[in-house]
Formats: sequence, C-alpha cells, structure tokens
Amino acid sequence: MFYKTKIAVLAAIGLTQFSGFAHAQTTLNVVSAGGQNMVDYVKTYLAPKFEASHPGVKVNVVGTGPGDAGSHKIKEKLSAQNSSGLDSWDIDVAVVHQKIGGEMVEGGLLSKYRTDINTGKMVTRDSAINALGVNVEGYVMPMFHSQTAIAYNSDFVTNPPASYDELITWTQKHPKSFGYNGIKNGMSGVSFVTGWIYAYGTKADTLSSAPYDKNVAASWDKAFADLKNFNKNITFTPGNAGTLDMLNRGEIFMGPVWVDMFYSWKEQGKIPPSMKLSLIAPGMPGQPMYYVTPTKAAHPELAREFIELATSPEIQAEGIVKRFNWYPGIDAEQVKSKLDSATWEKLFAEITPSDLAKYGKSFPIGPYFDDIKEGYERNVSN
Repeated sequence: MFYKTKIAVLAAIGLTQFSGFAHAQTTLNVVSAGGQNMVDYVKTYLAPKFEASHPGVKVNVVGTGPGDAGSHKIKEKLSAQNSSGLDSWDIDVAVVHQKIGGEMVEGGLLSKYRTDINTGKMVTRDSAINALGVNVEGYVMPMFHSQTAIAYNSDFVTNPPASYDELITWTQKHPKSFGYNGIKNGMSGVSFVTGWIYAYGTKADTLSSAPYDKNVAASWDKAFADLKNFNKNITFTPGNAGTLDMLNRGEIFMGPVWVDMFYSWKEQGKIPPSMKLSLIAPGMPGQPMYYVTPTKAAHPELAREFIELATSPEIQAEGIVKRFNWYPGIDAEQVKSKLDSATWEKLFAEITPSDLAKYGKSFPIGPYFDDIKEGYERNVSN
C-alpha cells in the first residue's frame, strides 16, 4: 500500500534540491553521477517506464555532475545523513562510479540487494564483485560497462596489432601513425598507459585488488623506460576527442578510444566507416557505473524494483546498447535476443563478448593508479 510522503530536500554539500511533487503518493528519489546524458537517460527514459508500471509513484531524478566528483557528492550526502542518525535517508537509488561505490560499501552506506532481484544472476563480469580492491558482491549492479580499445583505419591498416608487443613493432614500421594523449586531457590515454603496465609491469589482477604493496611500483622502471622509447615513434593527441579528430583527418591511423564515443562519432558521420576497433592483449581497462541503494533508503522495495527494471535484458538492449553504444551491465548473451542483428553486429562484431571477458580489465586500485600516473610523469614525460 502506497503512502503519502513529503519530498526530502537534498541540502548542503553541493547536491541540487529535489523539486516537490505535492500530489504524488510516493516519490522515489534517484540521484545520478555522470554526464548530462546519463541524467537525461534516467529522467526521460527509465523514470517514465517505471512510473507506467507503478501507478502512484513519481520518480524524482537529480544529477550531481561528471567524474568521481559527482559520485563523491552522493557519498558525502549519505555519510552526513548516517552521522546524523536519521532513520530514513532521502536517496533511494544512486548511480555511482566504481571507485566511490567501493568506498560507500566500506563505509556501511549501501544495502545488499543483488540476490533479491531477478537480474542479479545475469551479471557475469568481475566488476560486480571487485570494485578496485573492495569486495562489493551483492551491493551493486552494473548499469553499463565503458571500455577502451584501439581504433584503426582499415583502409590503411589491414592487419591490426593483436597485442602490445605487435603494436610496438607496428609503430616502429609506421612512425607517428599511432597517437594517444599521454595521461593528460582524457582517460583514453591513461587507459593505454595502464594497459602498458599490465603488459610489462604487473598483471592487472594484482593491481586491481588489495592489499596495496608500495614496493610493487619499483619494478616498473624498465616498463616506463620502454614506454618512453615507444613514445618517440608516436604522435601525441590533445585528448579523447582529439584522438578521434586526428583519426578522422588522417593525421594518425591508430589510437586508443572509448568504445561508446567511437560508435557515437561513427553514427554521426564524424569518423569514416573504415574505422574499426581492436581490444589488444593482455588487455585494456574500462569501468562500470553502478546502481546502488542506500542502507536506509526510504523505499527499499521500490528501489530494488527500479534497479531490476533498469538492468532487465529489454532495457539494457534498448536503453544502454542502442541509445548509447555502451556495453551492457549484465552478460551480453542475455541481451542478444533483444537486439536486432545490425545493432549486435555493430557493437560485438569487432570486439566480441569473449574478447571483453579475456581482455576487458579494471583500472587499478587507487594507490597503484596513482603510482602509474606519477611514474609516467617522472619517468616518461621528463
């Protein structure tokens, strides 16, 4: 039985206030970190679908901004409410980045719910268990997976490198034809550098899980020295979009990109049809966004139902894959039957679900990630 509630106000620490719906019987408060496109997705696509199947419920959506900073605002808000001893918190569902999701679990701010929803068993990737070294099993459902890969112009590159080793050889034969942005102005370059350390420094499974060993980075000297030598044969780009721009203009023929951004540009005609993707061994990192529900959400049952809808094969197919070119949060095979063959081929013909399982890595835990960036600045940029 639905009951009347007042809209709680998100005050302090930078969250936008919830607007009131005086005549709604029940309001489900959903807060999303991420870019405006993510907030609009929840507000204009998910919310109306949930309201249609739940008469008397109004979904109120608030965005907190892109990057970890947006997720951190949500964490701060919940931490403040927890410290205040409130019996009920004014966020029912949150969309947060992987790193902050793990921190929220450690802080006791999230409810364990994945086994209570039907779609919980459809998740197969490690990101639903390991959030950069934190065990989050049961507390999170991936909304989607973003992934980096190597884009190349197939008119000029007929046999693309399948590994970092082959890429090194390719750049030696084709100097300045590969481009990336180092670790400045975009995460595609940071991802490439991280993948380099996974290939030549320390394996991804070691760096993506705790505990942290401060001595590990000392073994990366040769990897960084080789990367500095590699950089002599490449072209530096101004960022994520800059890499795609230079690919489009033919200034480079290959470079790391975000898969969703790549396909969006391709659909818009901003890069030619000859552009293709390859996920090279031993792998490159990506990251999920998580659906979570706070420990003291006002409407925990509705929150679980909302997340179950958002992670259903139908919604993952239409909302996540077709609208945004993101990889689904649940296993791709669960989504395949809900997609037309053209859409499936577009997203999975070049990078298959098997490729993602083998070569789709997580970013390292925070301290190792800092070591990689600091090591690059110290040993490669100088």
